[in-house]
Amino acid sequence: MDVTCVVDDAVRRNSRFWGEHGVAFLIEMEEGRVLFDTGQSGTVLLHNLALLDVKPNSVDALALSHAHDDHTGGLSMLLEQLNADTPLYANPDLFRERYAVRDGQLEDVGPAMKRRDLDAGVALVLDAQQREIVPRVWTTGEVVERPNSEGRSERHRMRRAGELVPDAYLDDMSLVLAQDDGLTLLCGCCHAGLLNTVTHVERAFGRPLRTIAGGLHLTGAADDELAHICDVLAAMPALEYLYPNHCTGEAAFVALTCTLGPSVVRPCPAGTVLTA
Repeated sequence: MDVTCVVDDAVRRNSRFWGEHGVAFLIEMEEGRVLFDTGQSGTVLLHNLALLDVKPNSVDALALSHAHDDHTGGLSMLLEQLNADTPLYANPDLFRERYAVRDGQLEDVGPAMKRRDLDAGVALVLDAQQREIVPRVWTTGEVVERPNSEGRSERHRMRRAGELVPDAYLDDMSLVLAQDDGLTLLCGCCHAGLLNTVTHVERAFGRPLRTIAGGLHLTGAADDELAHICDVLAAMPALEYLYPNHCTGEAAFVALTCTLGPSVVRPCPAGTVLTA
């Protein structure tokens, strides 16, 4: 099983990969290829897939971590090259209206494509429960229990019953790669909260997490909150690798590295192939 970061905010120096604010991962195995998220634009996504010599019509399934446009922005250009009826897995709350407040103005940050357009190009599989996409690759389903801090932004809003309210991030989901020696957790933004997601996954799959990768949304986390997260991760006996990127934040990356060590915490810019 190969897992490659296709899109991220960062790229290595002199890399041929392009970067943008967003994330996408490609999972490749004998049973098929799964693309998790699509970055912010089809331009960057398709350029980076071409560098990997991956044609969009060779992708067997798509999954979306949540609705925000830095994860769904590449859909429109991607769909032009996908095979018809490629399944797309997401939470049923994906198409709720979502906004960000910037400079006192509301900015639409929902899916780059509306449901009617996606229905015409993919086979939507909207489910709040866990679903197996291909053998050994699962959605987490909705992370319902959230006793720990969530990956929130004060700017995010959603529309509910005609009113704008803080985004509940009900659509947030991650992917789980289930292997005999443990689990790999791939996060988009982890708006449900990293520790909440970790607890949910280990309980649901009955195996320990060995690798965590992706956007952990620790940008702006309070010092005590960040210290607690670091301590919990350091106490996980099976955790071998942590690949934070996208919305994790530089301060969190440094704190995680200082606590867990550089052999565990590794950068994950576009083009990175994970040990999974």
